[in-house]
Amino acid sequence: MFLHTLAHYVPEQRVPNAYFEGVNGLSDDWIVSRTGIRERRKAGPEENTHTMAWEAVQRAIARRADDGQSIDLIIAATYTPYDTVSTLAHYVQHRLELPDVPAVTITAACSSLINAVEIVQGYFAMGKARHALVVVSEHNTAFSNDHDPVAGHLWGDGATALLIHRERQTEADLEIRDLFTGGAATVGRSIEGVNLFPRHGGISMRNGKDVFTWACTFMEQTANRILERNQLTMKQIAYFVPHQANLRISKQVMQRLDLPEDRLLSNIQYLGNTGSAGCGIALSENRHRLQAGEYVIVTVFGGGYSYGAMLLRA
Repeated sequence: MFLHTLAHYVPEQRVPNAYFEGVNGLSDDWIVSRTGIRERRKAGPEENTHTMAWEAVQRAIARRADDGQSIDLIIAATYTPYDTVSTLAHYVQHRLELPDVPAVTITAACSSLINAVEIVQGYFAMGKARHALVVVSEHNTAFSNDHDPVAGHLWGDGATALLIHRERQTEADLEIRDLFTGGAATVGRSIEGVNLFPRHGGISMRNGKDVFTWACTFMEQTANRILERNQLTMKQIAYFVPHQANLRISKQVMQRLDLPEDRLLSNIQYLGNTGSAGCGIALSENRHRLQAGEYVIVTVFGGGYSYGAMLLRA
């Protein structure tokens, strides 16, 4: 499989840490020291999960010559849906005016990006598709509680779009060399680590320490596992893209993997936790930095608990 085009969208509105000092009593120094976040993006009154996704899709399509009409599969992912019946995938299909192609929306918490790409892999393997669109969008601020001193300051909004093909389209395509996902709902406090009850308080993080511990554990393990599967060493990895949950988590994983921090691709400092869209946004932001032949590892971990890893080669 080949990743042909990447694009992303983040809202214009910036919310600095200073806002939270007057809302939940947390200072800028406190938030930065514990999360690495200095500001985050917030969707405007007329924006939602669907509209942000469509912005990202349009930016991806604009880099192609066929207006996206070759797309024969749409896989969308979100845990913050705008509509749970006419889903994100259906909305994108409607806007693209693409009849008769499979349009599926999935959720596996913050690991959903790689889960979505893995579904594409399955369609390709069965010969049911050749040109896929993966679109991931999160409207976290629609469900977060700014007054919550535990997690209210973590969240940002954004979307990413990936055009993936079974065969290489250009020499600039990124090869998806390997990927896998898994569920870890049998460990720790998985079912009560992070929750989003739409009608009962929105997003909460009742067991942040447990989430921190297992996120570090699984992102380290999945990175090592994907290297072993492909007979590579960590020294051959140019960049590492962990789930954008907490800069302390990312740095701890880097230390465990013995990777220098200049190989870390991170956007949580200025975007906040954008959920399952975060890694895709980071790849889109940094695509220009990747040189031919370089390897990139993406690792994800989500509430629930879920995990995954993907190996890319430029």
